[in-house]
Amino acid sequence: MGNKGNAGDRRSKGQLSSILIVAGFCLCFYVLGIWQRSGFGKGDSIAVEIMKKADCNSLPHLNVETHHGQETKPLDDFQVKEIPPCEDRFIDYTPCQDQARAMTFPRENMNYRERHCPPENEKLHCLIPAPKGYVTPFLWPKSRDFVPYANAPYKSLTVEKAIQNWIQYEGDVFRFPGGGTQFPQGADKYIEQLASVIPLDNGMVRTALDTGCGVASWGAYLFKKNVIAMSFAPRDSHEAQVQFALERGVPGVIGVLGTIKMPYPSMAFDMAHCSRCLIPWGGNGGMYMMEVDRVLRAGGYWILSGPPINWRTHFTAWLRPKDQLEEEQRKIEDVAKLLCWEKISEKDDIAIWRKPLNKQNCPGQDSPAPICENKNANDVWYKKMEACITPYPVSIDSMEIKPFPERLNTIPAIIARGAIQGVSVDSFHEDTKAWQNHVKAYKRFNKLIDSGRYRNIMDMNAGLGSFAAAIQSEKLWVMNVMPTVAEKDTLGVVFERGLIGIYHDWCEAFSTYPRTYDLIHANGLFSLYKDKCNAQDILIEMDRILRPEGAVIFRDQENVLNDVKRIVDGMRWNTKMVDNEGGPLIPEKILLAVKRYWVAGEKNTTTAN
Repeated sequence: MGNKGNAGDRRSKGQLSSILIVAGFCLCFYVLGIWQRSGFGKGDSIAVEIMKKADCNSLPHLNVETHHGQETKPLDDFQVKEIPPCEDRFIDYTPCQDQARAMTFPRENMNYRERHCPPENEKLHCLIPAPKGYVTPFLWPKSRDFVPYANAPYKSLTVEKAIQNWIQYEGDVFRFPGGGTQFPQGADKYIEQLASVIPLDNGMVRTALDTGCGVASWGAYLFKKNVIAMSFAPRDSHEAQVQFALERGVPGVIGVLGTIKMPYPSMAFDMAHCSRCLIPWGGNGGMYMMEVDRVLRAGGYWILSGPPINWRTHFTAWLRPKDQLEEEQRKIEDVAKLLCWEKISEKDDIAIWRKPLNKQNCPGQDSPAPICENKNANDVWYKKMEACITPYPVSIDSMEIKPFPERLNTIPAIIARGAIQGVSVDSFHEDTKAWQNHVKAYKRFNKLIDSGRYRNIMDMNAGLGSFAAAIQSEKLWVMNVMPTVAEKDTLGVVFERGLIGIYHDWCEAFSTYPRTYDLIHANGLFSLYKDKCNAQDILIEMDRILRPEGAVIFRDQENVLNDVKRIVDGMRWNTKMVDNEGGPLIPEKILLAVKRYWVAGEKNTTTAN
């Protein structure tokens, strides 16, 4: 009897393995087949052909019932509530940077350009439409230079910045020649000037911050150096700067140096940059330079090009008095000395300073310079910016950071010295290995992950950044989001690995335009936010920032994903629930979704086609 039972078990396991393999392959065909509407994407005809040839008749009905003792109410017992489309005027709605709301706040120190989110009774409970004619963006690297006009139909920059080579309108596309206000001859040439002073080719400079980025051409061309830049610019009279950056496939967020701290951890960036960004660096007691110092890694570089640098040559063209510009530069130099930054170059219109490697190299730390009292330099979410100097961490070693890509999977120094409670060297290795396996499974489910079709990727609950490390490719980049409600703040680990990220509370809208991410990953996010805010609001925000025909991968407990699926079924998404790659007995499941193509003015319903 025992032998017969064992044989049956073996047959059941074999059948289960076959079902899972078939399901995995058919699901990838299913996801590919969703891509039926597009404009410039090159993979669409291939996807259609694969769908024609794929035989998924053997795909069994997915079993979403529990295999581990928990009772789950059948999904059919719940009525799907359809979430309606928003009015067409909300096509480019940015909830926390809404222009009308912004104008009600003080203009002092750019307060009105900062995040001001709508109260609960003003939130939109509808889906943001894409503009008519919206098409799939070009694949990288072509997207760096060309953006479909229909996706961001705003021409003001083509006139205002015409002589600076920011952007040009050509037929049904915008072309980005790579120019900037301070580098009209092109970002390549400008970056090579910087590389003559800063070591941009050996992997030691990997993460960069671009303040007042414009259309982010500096960040776009830094990819050639294997440097990734976090670019930001306010939502202002220059229409769609950050939207253009993300359409090009370049990291960017809506942001400004104003009254609150930047949403990044201390000692995060290897390099910071301002190219005529119009920030009053010497004002407010040097507060903005001190905030840059907080996020700049020991030994990191700060680049300032444009006013007031080289004012003696340009004061006439700038229509500024000489004594005013001279005073402006003097204040910047004084703050730099207070911070113990060493000026290592000033040539033509570019000045470069370097932050000291450690506090022993900084006699200014013993000067009357104000030292920040807050012991947690990463406590920044909606915290007021201060004119004070962030002290160096204890036991910092300038040689701790490895060159990229070696640092991607090397033990981060912040973990090695035990700075994050509950995160050890062993748990880091385990996390890295686990996510390598998870990503392998994702790639079996969705072959497009490796195709270049997904350029802008977001991890909504990034943890140690291991998802981004496992998916790392020249074809894509990942915005690693650290929820402010997370038990452990590990965003510093993300940056030490040579990745970029940002703090955010998902009870609020993200600082980006609609349709700016191709793939969103949400691991344990809805368990994390249970009882903190409305899951539907989070899903509507995900829909806002996801491109038409973009994909979502949810990873969470089965009962949580069932609740998520009930909401998503009322949205314009196609979904499929699958077992964890560990098998059906694992309580954690995976929900895959693809946002359907629809645009403003269409009378589509959310009923699946």
